[in-house]
Amino acid sequence: MSRTILVDDFIDEQKLGWFNLRLLAFSFLAMFADGYEINALSLAAPELRSLWHLAPAAFTPALTASSFGILLGAPLLGYVGDRNGRKSAILIGSLICGASTLCIVWAQSLTQIIALRFVTGIGIGGLMPNTIALNAEFSPRRWRATLVVLMFAGITLGGGVPGLVARWLVPRHGWTILFLVGGLVPLTVAACLWFVLPESIKFLALHGQRQSELIRIARQVRPDLAIDEDSRWLVPRAFAASGTGLPQIFGPGLRWITPLLWACFATALMTNYFLNSWLPLLGTASGLTGPEAGTAASFYSIGGAIGGVFMSVLIDRFGFLVVAALFALAAPMIAAIGFTGMAYSTLLPLAAVSGLGVLGAQFGNNAAAGLLYPTPFRSKGVGWALGFGRFGSILGQSLGGVLIALHLPVRTLFLAAAAPMIVGASAAAVLVPLCYRRLGSLTLHEVPQSAAPGAVAAVASGQAAP
Repeated sequence: MSRTILVDDFIDEQKLGWFNLRLLAFSFLAMFADGYEINALSLAAPELRSLWHLAPAAFTPALTASSFGILLGAPLLGYVGDRNGRKSAILIGSLICGASTLCIVWAQSLTQIIALRFVTGIGIGGLMPNTIALNAEFSPRRWRATLVVLMFAGITLGGGVPGLVARWLVPRHGWTILFLVGGLVPLTVAACLWFVLPESIKFLALHGQRQSELIRIARQVRPDLAIDEDSRWLVPRAFAASGTGLPQIFGPGLRWITPLLWACFATALMTNYFLNSWLPLLGTASGLTGPEAGTAASFYSIGGAIGGVFMSVLIDRFGFLVVAALFALAAPMIAAIGFTGMAYSTLLPLAAVSGLGVLGAQFGNNAAAGLLYPTPFRSKGVGWALGFGRFGSILGQSLGGVLIALHLPVRTLFLAAAAPMIVGASAAAVLVPLCYRRLGSLTLHEVPQSAAPGAVAAVASGQAAP
């Protein structure tokens, strides 16, 4: 008689070991490359502005192009991840990012850069939801939020590297070195992921045609168990995972959580992309040198990495309460940058604390999206949240370009950048009691499947149960 294994218990009862750490490390590398791609152009912009004799506002279409690509790529490759597997979607995203970024090395005009950055955005958008989903589905519940946040810290640290490249290598090799590095890194990471990245056990259990792969990965996850080839794997049936996923993510218990989560994504990303896109150009326009502006951008990302660590320690215990606090912290710090006139001595610490608040809050958003939605439509849930967040990022970049073109004072520009964080703090504060009411605690985890209580989907010897 075949043995029956409950997938949720199988994952939750594992000891944190080598398998989890290896998955975290390679997912971190994928996010590291992703973060580099997001910020590379903003650090190349001061050099291109001087070389091609362009006004700062002329870079608005180029800086927003990747966000439009992410708007398409997040739900598109989120769908691929739910249909064909997380690993396939992650590999596709990495290859798109690397190839399109490498092509920018040979770009001869801003129009060519705009087109290539749009393609890069498609890859970036696909990497995020699928990497979050894969790590959430392999992590034991007590470590889930922590591991998702630590994995996502890679995107913040990667975002700080273009500033260092701009400081040390661009003066010697020119702006193209930013994209040479940015193209080769994700292609190298993709080659590594092909060999080492596992497919999600929960995904495989829902798709019964890959039983041998499921058994092989399961034995790596739980070497303490003897797992038979004909084991039956049971997972919550949840809701049907077909289509766009919108009926599921707005289903019972998620009807208000989803739009408020989207508001948190949009506001955090609006401010983040405003600062990421325009901080180097505003710095040089205010009298900073290119290396000084690059250093300020790196401090923003370093502060964000610290925010990620801070979030990983607290989110498992306090959930969205920590997110609301970081939103509230970021607003006055960002406004203070403008009131100090971007003086270099005060810019660095203010940029670091602003990064801690903005990116720390976004880490919390990402972790929540990866935990609140169940396996059958997790990539879609995360993908839609990231996709909606792109409206915020596009608005942040575009509004920054419009305000700069109006020659507004620096103080006004940074007050505008701080305003969305106040809205995000309000949305996060409302989410705290909603999540508590739904889940019974501040801890974030998969929403119970009330639509089909007790129902399960099974895989037995490679065949899905009816």
